[in-house]
Amino acid sequence: MKFSEVFTSKDSIQLDKKTLVILRWLALTGQFLTISFVYFILNFKIYFFYCSLIIFVGALTNFYLQFKVKVNQLNSSTSTIFLFYDVFQLAFLLYLNGGITNPFVILLVVPAIVASTFLTLKNTINLSITTIIILIILTINHYPLPHSGELHFHVPNYYLFAIPISIIIGLIFLTYFGARFGIESRKRSEALNKLELILAKEHELESIGLQAAAAAHSLGTPLSTITVVSRELQKEIGKDPKYSKDIDLLISQTKRCSDILKNLSQDQLKEDSFLTDIKIEDLLNEIIRSFSEISNKKLILDNKNNKSNPKIEKTLEITYGLRNFIGNAVKYSNSLVKITLESNDAITKVQISDDGPGFNEDIIDVLGEPYIRSKDKMINSKSGLGLGTFIGKTLLERMKAKVVFGKSPTTNGAMVTVSWQTSSLVSI
Repeated sequence: MKFSEVFTSKDSIQLDKKTLVILRWLALTGQFLTISFVYFILNFKIYFFYCSLIIFVGALTNFYLQFKVKVNQLNSSTSTIFLFYDVFQLAFLLYLNGGITNPFVILLVVPAIVASTFLTLKNTINLSITTIIILIILTINHYPLPHSGELHFHVPNYYLFAIPISIIIGLIFLTYFGARFGIESRKRSEALNKLELILAKEHELESIGLQAAAAAHSLGTPLSTITVVSRELQKEIGKDPKYSKDIDLLISQTKRCSDILKNLSQDQLKEDSFLTDIKIEDLLNEIIRSFSEISNKKLILDNKNNKSNPKIEKTLEITYGLRNFIGNAVKYSNSLVKITLESNDAITKVQISDDGPGFNEDIIDVLGEPYIRSKDKMINSKSGLGLGTFIGKTLLERMKAKVVFGKSPTTNGAMVTVSWQTSSLVSI
C-alpha cells in the first residue's frame, strides 16, 4: 500500500449504528458496576461522584446516538468522533483511579481496535496515536489507585514504565492485524459483490432469451391470422390501386415479423440445447472459436489424452471461468495459447498455457485474491487489479474445481491448471 493511500478516506466504509450503541452500553454498564462494587462492597476510597458524573455524560451521548442519529450506518468520521469520546472518557476515569496502575487500563486499546477493523486507516492511526499519548500521561500523572485504610500500591519505576510499553506494543500489534483484516475483508466483499453482479447479468441475458422465445411462440398465431386476412383482402380489393400498395406492404411486413420471430425461436432452441448438456471438449472449442474470431494469435487445443471427454451441464460458472483464463492467456501471450485437455474416469484437467511473460514472482503466491498489482511494469500495463482472476477462480471453485497457477514447461509462459474429479464434474 502506498503511503499516500494511508490517509485516503473511503466513503463506503461504514459502521452499523446498532453495533456501536451496544458496545458503548456494555462499556458504560461495566464501568458503573465496577466503581459501585469498589465503593459500596470493598469500601475503597474513590471519587464516586465524579466517576458517576463521567459515566452519566457518556450515557447521554449514547442516548443521543441511539435516538437522535437517524441513519443506520454511521460513516467513518461520525463513528470516530464517538470512539474518540470513549477514549477520553475512560482516560478520565483511569486518571481518578490509579492511572497506569489500574488493571482496567488495557481497555483503552478497545476503541482503536474497533476502528482498525471497521473504519479507515487514517482514523485508526489517529485513535492509536491519541491512545499512546494518553497512556504516557496516565503513567506520569494520576491519582492513587483506590485502596482501603493505609494500604498503598507501590511498584518500582521500571515496572511502572513497563506497563504502558507493553500496552503500546499490544495496541500496535492488534491494530495492525485488525486493519489488515478489515481491508482484506472489504476488498473481498467488494469483489464478491461484483462477481454476483456479473452472474446476475448473465442470468438476466439468459432470461431475456427465454422470454424472446416465448414471445415468438405466442405471437406466431396472431401473425398467421393477420397474414391470412391480408391475403384475402389482396384477392378481393388488391386490383384497386388505391389499396394495393398498402395491402402489399402489410403482407411484406407481416412476413418480415414472422421471419424475425422464427429466427428468435430457432436461436433460442439452439442455445437451450447448448446450455443444458455439452461435452467439455466442445465447450472448449466454442470458447477457442470465439477468441479466434477476434484475435490473430494461435490457439491450439491438445486433446490427445482426452479419454473420457465427460458430458457436463454448461453452467455460467464453468463457462465464464474458463473463458476468463483463456482470455487472459490470449491477452498476455506473444503469439501462442495452448489448451491441453486430459480426462479419464478419475480426473478431468484443463491446462491453459501461453508464451507470454508468465506470472511474476511477487504475485504468484497471492493470485486469486482481488486487487493485487505486480511490480513488473510490462505486466501492469496490461493488467487490472486481479479482479478477473479472482472471479474466474471463485466461480470455478464453486463448481468443485481446483485452480493452480504456475509456469508452463512447454511455452515458458503462464499456466493455469483447472481440475475436477470426473465424477463430481459430471454430476454438476
